[in-house]
Amino acid sequence: MNLTPLTAISPVDGRYRSKTVELDDFFSEFALIRYRVMVEVEYYIALCELPLPQLEQFK
Repeated sequence: MNLTPLTAISPVDGRYRSKTVELDDFFSEFALIRYRVMVEVEYYIALCELPLPQLEQFK
């Protein structure tokens, strides 16, 4: 992954990039956004499986 503000773990990525490159998939801002979306989607799916009248039209 290319080094961008979203994939950087911290300001030390420039100097220590060779040592932190494998961590950016898990600890970068991009990873935070990706995993947050995954959790939200799973939460939405779980809500849709409940008999909630508010979500009846989404089944």
